[in-house]
Amino acid sequence: MKSRYKVVDPEGIYFASSTIVEWIPVFISESLFDIIIDSLNFCQKEKDLKIYAYVIMPEHLHLIVSSCKLIETMKSFKRHTAKAIVEYYKSIKKDWILNQFNFYKKRNKIESDYQVWQEGFHPQLMNSIDMIDQKMQYIHLNPVRKGFVNNPEDWKYSSACNVDFDGNEIIKLDNLDFV
Repeated sequence: MKSRYKVVDPEGIYFASSTIVEWIPVFISESLFDIIIDSLNFCQKEKDLKIYAYVIMPEHLHLIVSSCKLIETMKSFKRHTAKAIVEYYKSIKKDWILNQFNFYKKRNKIESDYQVWQEGFHPQLMNSIDMIDQKMQYIHLNPVRKGFVNNPEDWKYSSACNVDFDGNEIIKLDNLDFV
């Protein structure tokens, strides 16, 4: 693994990405987006995850985050959300997607019948304010580049918008405090 994809500074701020196996568009309903949102909110409250920016796309997500236990937190997040996603698709009897999760499962994943997420989360240490700004723009423009919306703030599942239909914060964003 290249050093740019390692957590090298436990106090650092990281750009992190997680992708569904084979880029399968999994997040296609409010319930599935809520699995991710609820889990991120839990990680903030219970695992000391700080979230500065995010976007949830149909087949992947990007975060700008920090945590003294980032590796463990991301593993836990992905394990929990994978189980919840599988249970959701079982409950609505979408066998075709479960078959995909089974087919693309790595051979060494013997404790599970499915693999939802690609391995890793590709953490990149943010070394400067300019780098953070660049990644925030990248995150917020992702739904625009994909053609889902015309303006970043029109994508509900992004820190560019970050409010639900009632005007409530979807994820409480942490402030980037620089000395």
